[in-house]
Amino acid sequence: MEKIGLMGVGNVLLKDEGFGVKLLYILKAKYEFPENVILIDGGTAGIFLSPEIDYLDKLLIIDVVKAEGKPGEIKVYNKEDFFIDKLPLKLSPHQLGLQEVLLLNEIKGTCPKEIKLIGIIPKSVETGTELTPELEERLAEVEKMVINVLSDWGVRPKLKEKPENPEIWWERKVKEA
Repeated sequence: MEKIGLMGVGNVLLKDEGFGVKLLYILKAKYEFPENVILIDGGTAGIFLSPEIDYLDKLLIIDVVKAEGKPGEIKVYNKEDFFIDKLPLKLSPHQLGLQEVLLLNEIKGTCPKEIKLIGIIPKSVETGTELTPELEERLAEVEKMVINVLSDWGVRPKLKEKPENPEIWWERKVKEA
């Protein structure tokens, strides 16, 4: 059985930068995934993600991208786009690390055979823990895209009977003492 990684990447303290991680937590709360699917909170780990993707057969990444277009516009990239510099200019340091991780894993012979990046253009990467409305309203659409890619890869996540709280800890308001 193929090992498939589903990775959300981004900095949850920089508004829209946290889109990939937030969606990963939402997916984890709503769906049951088969044991061959590994959910990875990539955060801003960069090069430290290399062992996380060792020996995965396929990897689906959710992240923000700096590309031509309007905030909330969705872009899809494939493995070859990482290696021929088709990806747009980097938005933040973790993206450079992610590209380096994939190259390192390619050199080590442990890079996934298939990689997809579902990227979304951010509106704001200023300090803050909540997504802008433009990206918040795209969560459901990107969720469907993720489920469709997994389905194309032969994975059928099941909706949980009772979805859990997605534990979006970085959006919680501080309680007054």
